[in-house]
Amino acid sequence: MSTIHIEVVETSSLGDRSYLAHDGRVALVVDPQRDIDRILALAGRLGVRITHVAETHLHNDYVSGGLALAKVTGAAYLVAGADEVDFDRTPVADGEEITVSDTMRVAVVGTPGHTFHHLSYILSGPDGAEGVFTGGSLLFGTTGRTDLLGEQHARALARHQHASVRRLADLLPDGAHIWPTHGFGSFCSATQSDAPDSTIGREKRVNPALRLEADDFVTQTLAGLDAYPAYYAHMGARNSAGAGLIDLTPVETADATRLHERIAAGEWVVDLRSRKAFARRHLTGTLSFGLDGPMATWLAWLSPWGTPITLLGESAEQIAVAQRELARIGIDRPAAAATGGPEEWAGGDGTRLDTLTTATFADLAAARAGRSAGDLPAPDAVLDVRMGNEWRDGHIDGATHIPLPELPARLAEVPAGTVWVHCGSGYRAAAATSLLNRAGREAVHIDDAYADAADAGLPLTAPGN
Repeated sequence: MSTIHIEVVETSSLGDRSYLAHDGRVALVVDPQRDIDRILALAGRLGVRITHVAETHLHNDYVSGGLALAKVTGAAYLVAGADEVDFDRTPVADGEEITVSDTMRVAVVGTPGHTFHHLSYILSGPDGAEGVFTGGSLLFGTTGRTDLLGEQHARALARHQHASVRRLADLLPDGAHIWPTHGFGSFCSATQSDAPDSTIGREKRVNPALRLEADDFVTQTLAGLDAYPAYYAHMGARNSAGAGLIDLTPVETADATRLHERIAAGEWVVDLRSRKAFARRHLTGTLSFGLDGPMATWLAWLSPWGTPITLLGESAEQIAVAQRELARIGIDRPAAAATGGPEEWAGGDGTRLDTLTTATFADLAAARAGRSAGDLPAPDAVLDVRMGNEWRDGHIDGATHIPLPELPARLAEVPAGTVWVHCGSGYRAAAATSLLNRAGREAVHIDDAYADAADAGLPLTAPGN
């Protein structure tokens, strides 16, 4: 039985994993998120000392906690020597071996593709290789995307990615575990997989990088890439500079008067409650980004970088969760926050409260066919806010397509009249409908799964059309 143990630290809201590998005494941490208190608490529970922190690459989807963790623990901070950074680190390169303890060592393997200087770390114990930390290289059933450094590098990096994955497969036995950072919903992944774990042997059977020749892999990879969050543009520079400890203490409390002023000024005042709660009653001019979905990703993607963000939650706990999630992607301190409910946020002024009209795809089909749809306003247009790949896979005939991330800048392109808005499940459509309402538009939120559109009798356009 192995003397090495791997602890997974999930950040499901961003689709990433960090890892703590230990032998019962000392530990190596790989690709830690910004909120390192989780890692420190885990190490404390296990009774292990963190001696090494390793980065597979300069991340594009979150602000790393690696530098702060290394400083707090006194650990060696392993970062690619080829990366230009503004802080002290232990530079590492392909071919080096790091002794973590008398039972743990890691071999550094250059695996360019996701970035030019990407590294993977093969972890070995007394019985040989246990597995490999692959960052954004070899993922479960896919690979990390290759266009984050600009489209001009995407093709060359895709070719590197193919070669890197093949190299890992050649270096490791089929039973070796794969421990990727991305691939659990992260936009850093070229495609998504539902696999909970994997090995080199499994990837040889299912991974396109190990089944396709280089040219076919490059073509397929580039064709499958869709847009990625705009805030990624700020992450690389932040990680090159090195981030310090985050401040998760409570922010300023905004009363009803201050909330009204912020909304009137056009600031982003965000309701963290579920979209159903938002639909029942909300403060006029606020935006729906519930904590029951990937709030941080969509909010940071849509809001202008650096704009003041005020958070509204039912409890201090909701505010704290949102504050932590936003800090992970570089929104360090919200401008203000308020807890309670819409009536309190409105200061008792009922004229400042609103509801969100909701419907289903069956309602849309009935309205389009001229049948009764209850008290719902007739649709003058249908707005699909899903991403480009989703739209190309099929869509409602006659719908207008504006991906959610583009909507704030393209509000003028939304057809006139009453707009019924949908996405894939309802979460993004709630955000879109609240944006339209804030702009003075009449919109209906289709809170339904797109898979039900066909069953409702709505005509769908075939994929690719």
